[in-house]
Amino acid sequence: MTSSAWPPPVSRPWLLTAGLVWLVTALFRPAVPPPLEPSRFSGEVVLSSDVFAGQFNDWALGRIGAAAVLIELPDDTDVSRGDRVTVEGRVGGDPGTAAGRGYSAVLEVVEVRNLEKSRFLPHRAGAAVRRAVERTLAPQDEGRALLGGFLVGDTSGVSEADVVAMRRSGLAHFVAVSGSNVALFLGLLAVIAGPLAMGPKRRAIVGLTALPVFVAATRFEPSVVRASAMAGLALVGRLVDLHLEAWQLLSTAVVALVVVDPSLVANAGFQMSVAATAGVLIGSRWPVTGRFQRTLAITLGAQIGVAPLLILHFGTVPLFSPVVNLLAAPLVTLATLLGALAVLGLGLLTDPAAWIAGLVLDLARMASTWPQLEAFGLLGVGVATLVVLRWRGLRPVAAVVAVGMFALVVVGPGRGIPEGSVVVLDVGQGDAILIHGGEGRFALVDGGPDPALLLTKLRSYGVSALELVILTHVHADHATGLAALPGEIAIGEMWSVTEPHVTEASRRVSQAVAAFDIAAFEPRPGTVEHLGALTIEVMGPIRRYASPNDQSLVVKVTGTSREMLLAGDIETHAQADLDHLRADVLKVPHQGAATSDPDWLRAIGASLAVISVGPNRFGHPASWVIETLVEGGAEVLRTDLVGDVVVSLSS
Repeated sequence: MTSSAWPPPVSRPWLLTAGLVWLVTALFRPAVPPPLEPSRFSGEVVLSSDVFAGQFNDWALGRIGAAAVLIELPDDTDVSRGDRVTVEGRVGGDPGTAAGRGYSAVLEVVEVRNLEKSRFLPHRAGAAVRRAVERTLAPQDEGRALLGGFLVGDTSGVSEADVVAMRRSGLAHFVAVSGSNVALFLGLLAVIAGPLAMGPKRRAIVGLTALPVFVAATRFEPSVVRASAMAGLALVGRLVDLHLEAWQLLSTAVVALVVVDPSLVANAGFQMSVAATAGVLIGSRWPVTGRFQRTLAITLGAQIGVAPLLILHFGTVPLFSPVVNLLAAPLVTLATLLGALAVLGLGLLTDPAAWIAGLVLDLARMASTWPQLEAFGLLGVGVATLVVLRWRGLRPVAAVVAVGMFALVVVGPGRGIPEGSVVVLDVGQGDAILIHGGEGRFALVDGGPDPALLLTKLRSYGVSALELVILTHVHADHATGLAALPGEIAIGEMWSVTEPHVTEASRRVSQAVAAFDIAAFEPRPGTVEHLGALTIEVMGPIRRYASPNDQSLVVKVTGTSREMLLAGDIETHAQADLDHLRADVLKVPHQGAATSDPDWLRAIGASLAVISVGPNRFGHPASWVIETLVEGGAEVLRTDLVGDVVVSLSS
């Protein structure tokens, strides 16, 4: 193989195409449309997206006439993109954006009265493929659930902890379904088509006909859309005897897709798919010989391509991701091939495919505990790599610097928390509150909406074990993160008071706690836990409530100098029953929503009020809540503005 300079030179056509991508990105950002007047609604809605799992319920985007709306759906509503649904509900709420698209209002669906499935043939065929995969993999266990992710991107049966493990090990892209899956699909299709696919042009026609079906079966996964667009362009080129280089396929596909659907610009999956593909193309031109070295170069290229986006979206990059991917890739390929053959009728291959998928899961769980790089560490590794590639004489210095940064950034103790302190973690729109009693003894109240973010936060503070975890109530913005903790961090015991309220998020927490034999208790008011220099006392709920928010488990944390009330999401009914409470510091209920009693907020007498809140469409926190707290003499801190808030109770 002839040697060439690396990194490889970038051609002018590619620079021009990259410029066009950025221009299209700038010109076609999703706009927020004008609002709709609040009203009751009874009529037809056409879904323009697939269904997404939200914090409180499933949702999808749709259209009422010409107006775009975000549709909040009842649990277990079996709908998908292109379906026409007759519903009863209410239109209201503020305009906003979701999945990169603007909407004018929120449609809260009370009842689905009629459902007409999409008449678009690829939608129907794709749904049939997805059902065939579900039937083949039933009943699901861990391996079969992950195999569904390999085949069609369905990770609904994968536990929160394993989703986080795949992400932290650098293997999450295998369940995003991408180029290799499209290639496998087209290859199997050519075999099945037999004589119809004899010859390159016939294979191109068969492939172009079937690609929309695969895209629909994966529910328009952005990485599949990108890979299918590239494959489609290559097949069209084959039909007209035009050979397109990989860079041309990527750049043309990206520009065309962003023009057709500008919302892809804001989609993290699409961003990382494009970056990884570009990294693969650059890595493939690295001047190395040998199959192993070439594979490693391609893997490194992909990881380098997505590293900045991983930092942007998730805060860390798995240090050993290239090595883990080298080990996992052949297993994933084999499992996917066997799983696809099982769906086609060779059912005996299901168990071997699921067993191999289980090996990938075991690898992900093991690698998820390995070091993670944050932005500073990633920059150091990048500089050291550049030095090694460009200046041979400085390689010993680069090695010393790399080892030093590894010790400082990767395996260091993380940020310290003063003993006897409470940290209200910035986890977005939700609650997660870390309590440090001293001598490495920690408790956690709620887990926020993002398991990966919660684990990153805990590890950044050096938390490897929690003596106590408290779930205040069942809503996803408090419960979702907790489902990923068992198996990742040692947990002594779990407190919650949830019955009769149940959500999918709380159900997953209960399943994870049971799976790891964690002691679970339902504490009563007056229950006390001593955590080093701090005392945690349960204050409520004092009875059952119709609202899950009112039934929040309320605790007071007492140190040597101050008390802090962690009020969950309690609203006016529970606040009336807890009107005797006083505290120096208040974790304001329900992200500062307009669901509190202003007299109760004033009566707490707090000199410091902390609001745990993130970007949201609910108007949290309400301006009058902040004004009430300030008028009562409290300093108000918001996590969306200042980040993590550390409150010392013992100084």
